Amino acid sequence: MDSQQHRSASRPGPQAPPTPAAPQAPQANGEASATRPSEGERLRVEPLDRARTDAYLRRIGATRPAAPDAEALRELHLRHLRAVPFENLSVHLAEDVVLEYKSLVNKVVGASRGGFCYELNGAFAALLRALGYRVDLLAARVHGPDGLGIPYDHLALRAHTGDGQGGPWLADIGFGRNSQYPLRLDSRDEQPDPAGVFRIEETADGDLDVLRDGVPQYRLEQRPRALADFVAGSWYHRTSPDSPFTRSLVCSRLTETGRVTLSGRTLVITGADDSREERELTEAEVLPAYRTHFGITLDRIPELRG
Repeated sequence: MDSQQHRSASRPGPQAPPTPAAPQAPQANGEASATRPSEGERLRVEPLDRARTDAYLRRIGATRPAAPDAEALRELHLRHLRAVPFENLSVHLAEDVVLEYKSLVNKVVGASRGGFCYELNGAFAALLRALGYRVDLLAARVHGPDGLGIPYDHLALRAHTGDGQGGPWLADIGFGRNSQYPLRLDSRDEQPDPAGVFRIEETADGDLDVLRDGVPQYRLEQRPRALADFVAGSWYHRTSPDSPFTRSLVCSRLTETGRVTLSGRTLVITGADDSREERELTEAEVLPAYRTHFGITLDRIPELRG
């Protein structure tokens, strides 16, 4: 989830939208959530053969690494953030979000779109596994002014290098203004990053709090999860009036010099020197702005659900 939006709007519970036609909340996998998916299951649901993997790498402007090591992980992480936007346009275009690896990869690679945490980190997990990394999906709850968010509020990744000796790393390209590079999950020291100073703290219950500049961002569970476990959280964030994603319209991408964000019709471009350019777009400028700044081609302007 996007930390800037979500911290101001976390609510307990998922609750269905208050209309008779609202969909029923999907259920998480229960006992299955504690079981790491088998290699056979991964092969069936992660459709990344060599050609598809190369297409994904082209999408993010990366070359195939010589080995699944820490240096390559850092490069892939940064390039993904710069190429694939964090966006919730599907919520406001009445597009379904299907939490299956094939659908997520097709959206990012085939449709040249972005997504929110479940989509971005889900697709990134498929890419990393295809390149030889060992990857677990981890569930997190975002810290907000009213406490922690809902279960399965956020999806992040734990990655080890191919030989299993390097890591564990926290890879997260789906949390708005998060670290630009993976963080060491087993370190409790401060970890400087272009996005701030990060630190990971253990909680009394065995979870991990991720802090940015001393401020808690989200609480991470350490048990591996399956992608299907996040269906209920995704449904909540796409349908609940309490979700920040039904109340906001955002598309944001890291750039080499800062960040570009389109919130509704407000375009904000920030630079490395903290310069900031902000302006309201006309209706005729909105679709070209999505194409120019994010590589997204739409046939209609997303409108905030009301």
